[in-house]
Amino acid sequence: MKQLSQIYLVLLLICGTTACTTVEYYGQAISGHIRLLANAQPISDVIADPETSPALRARLQVALAARTFARDSLALPVGDAFLDYTELGRPWVVVNLVAVPEFSLPPHHWCYPVLGCQAYRGYFSLDDAKQEQSVFEQEGFDTFIGAVTAYSTLGWFDDPLQSAFTALSNDRMVALMFHELAHRVVYVDNATDFNESFAKAVELEGLRRWLVQRGEADHFPAVEARLERRRQTQALVTKTTARLKALYQEADRLAPQTLRDRKQALLDDLAKRYANASEHWSEPGPFGPPPVTLNNANLALFRQYNHLVPGFRQLLKDCDNRFPVFYDAVKTLASLPEEQRSARLRALSQRFTEDL
Repeated sequence: MKQLSQIYLVLLLICGTTACTTVEYYGQAISGHIRLLANAQPISDVIADPETSPALRARLQVALAARTFARDSLALPVGDAFLDYTELGRPWVVVNLVAVPEFSLPPHHWCYPVLGCQAYRGYFSLDDAKQEQSVFEQEGFDTFIGAVTAYSTLGWFDDPLQSAFTALSNDRMVALMFHELAHRVVYVDNATDFNESFAKAVELEGLRRWLVQRGEADHFPAVEARLERRRQTQALVTKTTARLKALYQEADRLAPQTLRDRKQALLDDLAKRYANASEHWSEPGPFGPPPVTLNNANLALFRQYNHLVPGFRQLLKDCDNRFPVFYDAVKTLASLPEEQRSARLRALSQRFTEDL
């Protein structure tokens, strides 16, 4: 009841500062989270329930062990997160909409009270997301809707574990838990790429240590293979986005259809090079199995979660792989103006790449 009261308080604050149409969006978001909490059961009860399947029971036991590991070995502020379990009845908890102008690379940002600005908008209803998507497409934006396995309320509420987690393999479930808990450490307004890349770096090193501690270090090469697929894809995306940026800078000089044709040629070339790289991979890469159709929104979403990760991983190394020291360094970095922060992360990324 305490959490529900907090949610309603947030809704009242929002209603006092935003337009009715915006409040309608917050209404679906808050009601969706309320349903998530209302359907939650203590994980200990689910484990003890004789009706619980052996597979789910085993997953939940792993999750509780990972939660303890996150607190004790990764210095993550777990609070009361992941002590309850919610059955969703679907493989995702929300869907996120990303929208990017037709001849631009930076995504549209939605700004919210309390949370600040983000480069995506989450919906508990796919139909609601598609309705908002159609509005942006009518204005000529590139868009993408992606299913999301988990989200963080940044410590405002006690996020439950839910069935989208437990549908994953143990390694991926544990990595996702570490990722979401990392958002409780640092969150920078209007810096989605910073926030997600930081959480990804925590996830990667946390998972490595988790596997070593459990005597399952032989699982980590599969993680490294996924990283290598992402690294190769990142290299392809970086080259294409540089070309797209140069093209979009000519928007005032070129006719719109010429811009569209040249843009599509660059995106088609990226899809082709991605398909060629995929021939040497044992599993599909970040964009899925070829053939793929790409646009500005796909690239924006990929970059948000990946392009700053090497910088954070280097910073962790510079902190002697001590998480509390790393978190303090990240908080210091977060306090810098955006231009200085980005320059610092670029330099760190360069060092990390050179050491590979």
